[in-house]
Amino acid sequence: MKKRQVLAFLGIAVASLLLAISLPLVTPSPVLAQSNANILVSAAASLKEALTEIKPLYQQSRSNINITYNFGASGALQQQIEQGAPADIFISAAKKQVDALEQKGLLVPGTRTNLANNRLVLIVPKNVVGISSFYNLTNEKIKKIAIGEPRSVPAGQYSEQVLKKLGIFDQVKSKLVLANNVRQVLAVVESGNADAGLVYTTDAKISDKVKVVVAADDKYHSPIVYPVAVIKRSKNVAAAKEFVQFLSSSQAKAVLKKYGFIVPQ
Repeated sequence: MKKRQVLAFLGIAVASLLLAISLPLVTPSPVLAQSNANILVSAAASLKEALTEIKPLYQQSRSNINITYNFGASGALQQQIEQGAPADIFISAAKKQVDALEQKGLLVPGTRTNLANNRLVLIVPKNVVGISSFYNLTNEKIKKIAIGEPRSVPAGQYSEQVLKKLGIFDQVKSKLVLANNVRQVLAVVESGNADAGLVYTTDAKISDKVKVVVAADDKYHSPIVYPVAVIKRSKNVAAAKEFVQFLSSSQAKAVLKKYGFIVPQ
């Protein structure tokens, strides 16, 4: 009798042990929802205000995901990523930089999408009068014109294209003051250290120290598009993909539109 009781007890113990081992396999918990992740987004300087406002909206439902931004000129950010600098997501102000990373196999396939579009505008300090078109830039009274460095700043590339298309580049070339990013162009014009400058509509919109003279016709420059993609070296690809998806949500689009970006319908 005692032998039977011992065997029954051992049987129950073994069954309980097997049940305890199998439970985690039967009911796995979502990894992403319960894990913390740090996402570093390298983004064009012109997106600073919009992305800063989008961050807390995303974290309302994803408090476990910490978003950090690295803002700068798209060309400089591209080079950082190519040289191995950490980044989970890249948002450029032009296709060129993302194309380069894609060709080198540095992007997660299928994650690239166009976030928004923008427009290029000619700005002057608020109190300046007498400038009503790009052609006025050839006037001898205009001493300095700020644009982004064309080799690394998309806004500078678009500016150079416009000036060449209008046939005035050679006349104003000696007046050009080259900035490291589009926000530096805005700052130089705001301070009065340049008589005029070329920035995006979204940059002019955040300043009360400058005014827009005229917008460049889209036919004079390449399309101003902001591609976004996940970087292949990311250690948090799933979380990065989720944030990229959120950037296309109605909430994120509303913020981008608020700052003057043109978003896909």
